[in-house]
Amino acid sequence: MTDPGPDIHRTALVEQVGQLAELARTADPQAPVPTCPEWTMRQLIAHVGRGDRWAATIVRTRSDEVIDPRTVDDGKPPAEPDAAADWLRGGAQALLDAVDETGADTPVWTFTGPKPAGWWIRRRAHEAAAHRADAAIALGAPFDLDPALAADGVSEWLGLLTALRRRQADGPLLPDGATLHLHATDEGLGSAGEWMIRPDGEGIAWEHGHGKGTVAVRGAAVDLFLALLRRLPADDTRLQVLGEPAVFATWLARTPF
Repeated sequence: MTDPGPDIHRTALVEQVGQLAELARTADPQAPVPTCPEWTMRQLIAHVGRGDRWAATIVRTRSDEVIDPRTVDDGKPPAEPDAAADWLRGGAQALLDAVDETGADTPVWTFTGPKPAGWWIRRRAHEAAAHRADAAIALGAPFDLDPALAADGVSEWLGLLTALRRRQADGPLLPDGATLHLHATDEGLGSAGEWMIRPDGEGIAWEHGHGKGTVAVRGAAVDLFLALLRRLPADDTRLQVLGEPAVFATWLARTPF
C-alpha cells in the first residue's frame, strides 16, 4: 500500500473540520474538554479555526518567519452555533485556497523549518482529526478514522518528533538501546502500518518495518493514533502492549503537546 497523497490530505482536512463543525453545532460552547484541560468547546473551535487561518496566512504571504496567531484576521468564531460551524469550515477552505494561490511547492515557514506550502494541509488535517477526537470524547460521541488516514497520522506525528529533535527536561523519549515497535492491526496497510522507533542523539529516528522492540504496541491504526496523542490511555484494552510497558508509558509522558 502507498501512503496517502496530497488529494487525500485535502479531502481529509475538509472532512475532519466538517465533522468537528457538526459536533460543535449542537454542543454547549461552555462544555469542558477533558483531553485539553481548562478548555471549553468554544476554545477548542477557536483554536482549530484560528489555526487554519494562521496557516493560510503563512502560505498566502509566503512568510519565511513565524506569524503571531493573535494577529490573524477573523480569528474568533461567532457566538451563534450555526455561524461558528460555518466559520470553522471557512478556515479549512482558506488554507486550501491559499495553497492553490501560492503553489503547493512554494517554500514557507513551518515550526520544523522551511517546507513546501502543501505541508500545511497534511499538518492541519491531522490536527483537525485530533481535535475532533477531543470533541467526541467531551460529548460522548463515537470517533473513528479511515485506517490509512490514521496510519498517516501516526507517521506525520513521528515525523514532527524527529524534526523537532527535542530532548525533554525530564529525560529522553526512549532510553539508550530501547526500541518502540508500533503495529497497526488493520488489514491492507502493509508496511505503512508498522513503525520501528529508536533513540537518535537528542531525539528519535524511525522507519516503517517489522522488528522486535523493547516494547511493542498493537492495535487498530486509529487507536495507535489516539494513544500517541494521549487521547487514549496506555493501558486501554484496545491496545496490546508487549515487552516493557514502562518504556511506552515514559514515551507518552515525555512527548510534547
